[in-house]
Amino acid sequence: MTGSKGDGRGGTLVLRKISSILDSFTLESPEPTLRDLAKATGLPSSTCQRLVQDLVAEGYLDRDGDRYRIGIALVRWAAPGALGLDAVRLLRPLLADLRDQTGESACLYVRDGTFRTIVAAAETRHVVMRPFRVGMVMPIHAGAPGKVFLAFDPGARSELGEATLERFTDRTPASTVELDRQLDEVRAAGVAVAFGERHPDVGSVAAPVRDHTGDLAVVLGVGFPTSRIGPADVERLVGPVVTAARDATHELGGRPPADRG
Repeated sequence: MTGSKGDGRGGTLVLRKISSILDSFTLESPEPTLRDLAKATGLPSSTCQRLVQDLVAEGYLDRDGDRYRIGIALVRWAAPGALGLDAVRLLRPLLADLRDQTGESACLYVRDGTFRTIVAAAETRHVVMRPFRVGMVMPIHAGAPGKVFLAFDPGARSELGEATLERFTDRTPASTVELDRQLDEVRAAGVAVAFGERHPDVGSVAAPVRDHTGDLAVVLGVGFPTSRIGPADVERLVGPVVTAARDATHELGGRPPADRG
């Protein structure tokens, strides 16, 4: 019996149609219209429209007027590949060591525009914890890892521009003026510390990991519940995080900016 329900062929056919839609997004045509997608895929307009609507609903595509672009869900999945699977593989043991040394969740972040995504994580073994999992996407202006991107990656601060900052708690920077003042402090210290900026009971410490040119490659840090780690005892996390970021830079063949040229 050909094409019977449950033989998997129907599902495969749908996947092929979805793949043909996603293949239509290229560097030359990053924001096609629905008509462009139907023409590029050869799918009937009604079928193409239904599948595109489903992809938008799941976050795989974003819609802006009559145009579509790749959504954050696909960007999140692609993040480990964009960073390089070798880098994630190389730094995963280092994250586990940092987790064991501090007792807190250790994470590796990459940037996508004005957001940061966890691409590798070693979660704390404490019963009391906040989840930090691969694939989590967070705003760049709230929390220590985001501030490291903004402080050490000029492109990150440029993309944020002078936008109105969404406030998640009363500790989230209220303006770009306040944020820039904090970024000056991060540059001077070489490490960022934040409490309750994205979620009221979560804190973080993060430091930059450099590439072979001395530019920022990724950000490494720890996250913790503020019920366990407060401003008075956060200093015990700063040293291990800075050391881990330095070791990660070495693992990636990177160098600090002072070693340039």
